[in-house]
Amino acid sequence: MKKVFYSLLVVAMVAGACKKNASPENESSPKNSSGGVNTTARAASTVQFSGYTWYIRNTGNSTEGPGPNIFNGSNAWVDGNGWLHLKITKNTSTNKWNCAEIYSAQNFGYGSYQWQVEGAIGSLDKNIVLGLFNYSGNDGFDEMDIEFARWGNSSWPNLNYTVWPATSGKSEWNYTKNFTLTGGTYTTHRFTRNSSSVVFKSLNGFYNDDTNLFASATCSSPAWSISTLSMPVHMNLWLFDGLAPSDSKEVEIIIHSFKYTAG
Repeated sequence: MKKVFYSLLVVAMVAGACKKNASPENESSPKNSSGGVNTTARAASTVQFSGYTWYIRNTGNSTEGPGPNIFNGSNAWVDGNGWLHLKITKNTSTNKWNCAEIYSAQNFGYGSYQWQVEGAIGSLDKNIVLGLFNYSGNDGFDEMDIEFARWGNSSWPNLNYTVWPATSGKSEWNYTKNFTLTGGTYTTHRFTRNSSSVVFKSLNGFYNDDTNLFASATCSSPAWSISTLSMPVHMNLWLFDGLAPSDSKEVEIIIHSFKYTAG
C-alpha cells in the first residue's frame, strides 16, 4: 500500500510501537505499501487458488508500483498441491529483477481474511516486501495490509499492520513489530474487519484459532476511518523502491491457503 505519510511510518518503525492516526471509513514516495496501482488491465492470465479465481499481474517490460517493479506473469503459479507460489527472480537476459502479484476476481467485505504461509518471512532481505491485503484501487485509501518488510533498513521492524483511510484528509493507522520465527517456517496471518474495527493476528504454525499467537493489534479508530467497501484481495512479493535484494538472492514464498469467512 502506498505510504503517503512516509515520515510518520519512519517514526512508527523506529519506535516499534502501535500508532493510531485519525483515519477515515470502512470497506507504496517511498511507496511503503503493497498496493499502488489499479491492476485490472495488467492481468496476464488467471489461476484457481483456495476456491477462488485470481488474476496474475503482468506488466511486461514496464515497471509499475509498488516499487516500481516489473511484475512477471510467470512468477506466480499454483502447484499440484493447490498451493500458491510467489517468487522474485532475476532475468539474466535483461539483468532486471521480476516480482509477483495476484489479485482476486471477487470482492470481499466484512469478515475474516486468513492466509497460511510457508517461508522464511522473519528473515527476508531488507529490500523484499511480502504483502497480504485488500485494496480498492484508490491508492492511499480503502486498504488493510499485513506486510513483512523492513523498507530498506535492516534495523527496522519486519511486521507491519496498516489500515488506510476511507476518506481524504485523514492519515493511516499502523502497528509494527520485530519478530523471528520459532518452530519452522509455517505461519498463519489474519485480519477481521467490521464497521468499527480491524483486528490483526499472526501465529506460528497453521491454525484456525489463536494457538501460538505472536502478534496482535486492533485498529478501532472512529467509524469513518475503516472502509465500508467490498474489495479484491491481493498477494504480492516485491522490491522496496525497486531495489535489488541486498544479498542478490532470489526468494520464493508459498501460500498454502487463503480463507475468507463472512462476518
